[in-house]
Amino acid sequence: MAAATAAANPKEAVCVTGANGFIGSWLVRTLLEQGYTTIHASIYPSSDPTHLFSLPGATSPLVHLHVYEADVLDPDAILKAVEGCHGIFHVASPCSLDDPKDPETELVRPAVQGTLNVLEAARKAKVRRVVLTSSISAMVPNPNWDHETKGPFDESSWTDLEYCKDEQKWYPVSKTLAEKAAWEYAEKHGTDVVAINPSTCLGPLLQPNLNASCAVLLQLLQGSKDTQEYHWLGAVHVRDVAKAQILLLESPFASGRYLCTNGIYQFSHFAQTVSQLFPQYPVHRGNTTGLSFLQRPPRAIN
Repeated sequence: MAAATAAANPKEAVCVTGANGFIGSWLVRTLLEQGYTTIHASIYPSSDPTHLFSLPGATSPLVHLHVYEADVLDPDAILKAVEGCHGIFHVASPCSLDDPKDPETELVRPAVQGTLNVLEAARKAKVRRVVLTSSISAMVPNPNWDHETKGPFDESSWTDLEYCKDEQKWYPVSKTLAEKAAWEYAEKHGTDVVAINPSTCLGPLLQPNLNASCAVLLQLLQGSKDTQEYHWLGAVHVRDVAKAQILLLESPFASGRYLCTNGIYQFSHFAQTVSQLFPQYPVHRGNTTGLSFLQRPPRAIN
């Protein structure tokens, strides 16, 4: 079916960074399902892309799935990966539940400089649009957000960097600084950038290893009592994120930031929902007195 669609409606070539990760693998799968026949899969050097060729349609004679080993901190390698593409999905960014020993080296620099390297490569290769996979972590946590004057958390919200640094929450720092750097670059060079900010992505694993977002769910099911005070999150199916990324590439009306979630909730509310869905597991509910602060429908693309 995918091959027949591809033959009838050829799509422009695209590049996916972090293509063999959780979101990247689902994005490659969804691109194949939607008739994309030339996909540049950019992966971290020496990481395993084998499972990508087991995706439906990946080995069709009409499909050209090319793997490029490219560290996002290597500008030349990134440029080679994106050459010939009309769109880039920049997904690659380090993420781990383990506390980094050197946050700047392990998280911040790869996220920020890696994003800038991808955008510079896009400009040199005359790529039409870059869809940046940011995160809800670039919007929250922000315990100082004044809901009375600013309203609910939405696409205008930004994470409180000083709070995160004080609390050693380095992933939100890395994603916030990376997205802000992307907008500065886009404004300076006129690059067409659209950002998607997914919440906690959950769903079946296509890759062989456990990723950080699904590990959060696993830890809850195993009885973790980490309350994550002032940590706000929702949950979104990874397939929906992949579909949304493609929509942002294809829609001429897309611009700015798009929060992709079912809502923003205190972590304790997420834990409570998980405990109701899986009562057979020792899920710690914590304090469930907080409220959801996303009270309006999300922004849509026509």
